[in-house]
Amino acid sequence: MKIRYDAPWVIAYDDSTPSERGHHALLSNGSVVVEDDHIVWVGRHYDDDVDEVVTTDCIIAPGFISTHTHMQESPADKSLAEDIAKRQFWSTSLVDVLPPRGAALTVDDMQACVDFSVVEHLRGGCTTVVHMGEQGGYIADVAERTGLRAYIADSYRSARWFTRDGRRVEYEWDENAGWAGLGRAVDLVTSLDGRANGRIRGFLNPAQIDTCSAELLRSSAAEAERLGVPVSVHAAQSVSEFLEITRRHGRTPVEWLHDLGFLSPRAILGHVIFTTGSPWVNFHGDDLGLLAKSGATVSYNAWVFARNGIVLESYRKYLEAGVNVTLGTDTVSQSMIESCRWTAILGKVVERRSDGATAAEVFNSATVLAADALGREDLGRISAGAKADLVFWRTDTMSMTPLRDPIRNIVYYAQSSDIETVLVDGRVVMTDGRVPSVDLDDVLPRVQAAGERVWSSWQDHDWANRTVEEHMPLSYPAYQG
Repeated sequence: MKIRYDAPWVIAYDDSTPSERGHHALLSNGSVVVEDDHIVWVGRHYDDDVDEVVTTDCIIAPGFISTHTHMQESPADKSLAEDIAKRQFWSTSLVDVLPPRGAALTVDDMQACVDFSVVEHLRGGCTTVVHMGEQGGYIADVAERTGLRAYIADSYRSARWFTRDGRRVEYEWDENAGWAGLGRAVDLVTSLDGRANGRIRGFLNPAQIDTCSAELLRSSAAEAERLGVPVSVHAAQSVSEFLEITRRHGRTPVEWLHDLGFLSPRAILGHVIFTTGSPWVNFHGDDLGLLAKSGATVSYNAWVFARNGIVLESYRKYLEAGVNVTLGTDTVSQSMIESCRWTAILGKVVERRSDGATAAEVFNSATVLAADALGREDLGRISAGAKADLVFWRTDTMSMTPLRDPIRNIVYYAQSSDIETVLVDGRVVMTDGRVPSVDLDDVLPRVQAAGERVWSSWQDHDWANRTVEEHMPLSYPAYQG
């Protein structure tokens, strides 16, 4: 089946001349010809025969790629992790917020969150997710049914962190669990190979740099090389983690990964906020140079840190150092529109310049640079031979009108309701906010129940046996009138 889509704007990919902006180009009054699962032609005046012509008033853009998601749990963060004091742990939620939340979620809760998350990603124009956490098999089933493109990893680690007193971070080690987890993760990669015509693939995720032994990290990198898949780890994501790694090894998290041989073009590092030169840690060195030379990728998740008063310092400096910076969501909202927007706005604020981060740069990070991180020249772009992962943005809405520059409108003003249709592999997977194979009337009550289970059981898992109301009071007191 060959279909020609005619549109007033196409965000095409043009590599005919060198460009520092990722080769995206604005094609006005253009056409995209899709045959089966891939694009066969982009431009004007296509003269060959097609089976169908679709004329749209939308902008046709490549789908976003989120390089960092936790779909089995992120919806449960909503109305929970915001506005609470975390002074002792330098504003991170990792130590005394995430453990009680994670301990309360049942398998059904996590699966409800997955169903919710798939819809949220597609509604935000995201056609490819890189998921790490739990429920990998279930996520593969949902991705296959809904049409989402997914890279999936079941996480594993040698230790867990916790606090007994709200003042110190401690670690409980179980090396055997880490090695067993790596074995299961490799089995998942093998089982997913070729699934859904290659739309669903696996990768490896040793969970966090401070919870994995040196041997587990080295072996993970070696196995990823053998399997030909990406390998991702959370690194430099908190001050407490940075101090722990420097205490153990006398090296920054990035330096230690470099020493281990972990950094490579396969490596996608989640967050990497606390590096040499950051005012939070006041360490000298050249972390950004090590990242750039290795070809490793940073996945920046702006909102999850911004809600805690933390920002990458800075997006501009990472790009100028030659680091491949991509975007993810990590938590709610799982909208890549919001990820682009927060990255652009906070990049300006940190640099105190209106061009401190531009719409073009963050759009690159969410598309072609993310595809490069996955080793996929057929994703994140609209060009002949690329996968037909396309997003149709309406041009007749209040947030998109008037329209002069499609990229600026999308990054700074668009809403998820402005997305009319999403295609993955040339197949319509979302239209007018609806993913046909997901019944939100069933999913939303299940996610609400998951949240209520977390809140009601908080005292059972909190280090100080606090209720959720004691730990994180509501914004206003209950009405007493």
